[in-house]
Amino acid sequence: MTALENRPWRGVLVATALPLDDDLSVDFDKYAEHCAWLVENGCDGVVPNGSLGEYQVLTPEERAKVVETAVAAIGGDRVMPGVAAYGSAEARRWAEQARDAGCGSVMLLPPNAYRADERSVLAHYAEVAGAGLPVVAYNNPIDTKVDLVPELLARLHGEGYIQGVKEFSGDVRRAYRLAELAPELDLLIGADDVLLELAIAGAKGWVAGYPNALPKSSVELYRAAVAGDLDTAKKLYEQLHPLLRWDSKVEFVQAIKLSMDIVGRHGGGCRPPRVPLLPEQEAAVRSATERAVAAGLA
Repeated sequence: MTALENRPWRGVLVATALPLDDDLSVDFDKYAEHCAWLVENGCDGVVPNGSLGEYQVLTPEERAKVVETAVAAIGGDRVMPGVAAYGSAEARRWAEQARDAGCGSVMLLPPNAYRADERSVLAHYAEVAGAGLPVVAYNNPIDTKVDLVPELLARLHGEGYIQGVKEFSGDVRRAYRLAELAPELDLLIGADDVLLELAIAGAKGWVAGYPNALPKSSVELYRAAVAGDLDTAKKLYEQLHPLLRWDSKVEFVQAIKLSMDIVGRHGGGCRPPRVPLLPEQEAAVRSATERAVAAGLA
C-alpha cells in the first residue's frame, strides 16, 4: 500500500517534545521510550523536529538522530518529521533524510527567512515534494509571517505538492472554504485549543502538543470529537482547555514539558534562547495539570 492510499498523517500525531538532560544534551533513550509510550497510549504516530521538538537549536547530527530514533522505536509509517529550513535545498535534504530513514511523510513550513510571496511558496513546496515523500504543509502565519490561505493551499494541492495541511492560524472558518476548494486535501488540527471546532469541521487528524503529557484523555477527546460524540467531547474539552490553550502561547514548549514532569514523564529543560517560565506561568500550568490529574485525565 502506498503512503497516499494509507495516509499515515491521519489520526493523532504527537509533535514530540524532546527530553533533555541537565546539561541540555538530548536523551535519545528517553526519546525512544517516549515515542513508544505515546503509541501504547493510543496515539497514531509522532512528529519529531517540529518547533515543540526544538529543532531550530539542534545540530544536524542531533536532528537526523531524532528521526532515526523515532523510526526505530515505532516504525517509519508512524513518523512524520518536520523538515523546515531556511533554504529549499536544505529542506529537501531533510525530506530525503526522512525518506531514507523510512518515514511515511514529512511536514513542511513555507519559506520563513523572509515574507515569501506566492511564487516562492510554490517553488519551495515543489522542491521538497521532489524528494518523493508525501508532504503535509504547516500553516503558521503567526510565527512565519507567511499565510497559506485556502486558495494557496488548494493550488499547492492541485499541483501535487501537498496532501494535507496542519492549520495553526486559529481561524476555524477556513476549514469550510478549504473543503470547497480542495476536498481531497486533508485538514489536520494544528493548535490544541481549536481541536473541537476543527474536528467538527471535518479534520482528518491532529498534530498535537498536549498528548505529550496526557495522551489517553487527549486521544479520547479527539476520537469523540471526530465521531460526533459531542457530549463526551465537550466535557473533556472543557476539562483540558486550561492546558490546551498553552499550545498557542509563546511558552508552549516550557508549559508542555512542565506538565510532562508533573505527570511523571521526563520533560526537562529547554535549550536557549528559551528561558524558564515565570513563577506565575509555572503556577498556572502546575495548577491546571494537577486538576487534570485529579480528574483522572492523566
